[in-house]
Amino acid sequence: MLEMTREEFEELVSEALDRIPAELTRLMDNVAVFVEDEPASEDPELLGLYEGTPLTDRGEWYAGVLPDRITIYRGPTLRMCANREDVVAETEITVVHEIAHHFGIDDERLHALGYG
Repeated sequence: MLEMTREEFEELVSEALDRIPAELTRLMDNVAVFVEDEPASEDPELLGLYEGTPLTDRGEWYAGVLPDRITIYRGPTLRMCANREDVVAETEITVVHEIAHHFGIDDERLHALGYG
């Protein structure tokens, strides 16, 4: 497995977030991004997870709720990548994929766009 500290991986996630166009980040609302080492044991190869209510599903009822949560998992990413460049690319794809869920884009459409 490729070695990378949690701090280095967190920096890659931060850099991937910085590359999201400002016109999109301005639209993001009530969402927080986290890095964890491993996903739940029932899905050990999960690279990222979006938990929350997509912007497209929010209505007048949406108030006073906890932020949506995007989690990027370090362990599975490092296990699937051969080198640092692969980690950079996969991290960016995963970050975009999970942010797209925040915007209400489903997995089928993301796969079609190359963010599967």
